[in-house]
Amino acid sequence: MDELELEVKTLIVNALNLEDIEPNTIDSEEPLFGDGLGLDSIDALELGVALRKAFGIKIESVNDDVKAHFANVRSLAQFIRSQRAE
Repeated sequence: MDELELEVKTLIVNALNLEDIEPNTIDSEEPLFGDGLGLDSIDALELGVALRKAFGIKIESVNDDVKAHFANVRSLAQFIRSQRAE
């Protein structure tokens, strides 16, 4: 498993207090919202704040690009990598 993806999974579990979920059981391709992990819009806001603090990334406004980045753990990890490269 990718180290950054595991960091993101751990952040999701800890930031959102997902007590019944272990980070290593989250599939990196599983949708975070809706039918997948089942997160909602409040979770998205909390996750965005946690990602900013943990990784120093900038999330401007919610648009289709940001929604795509938050689709699953793998896309979030790719977004973090792209932000670090800038």
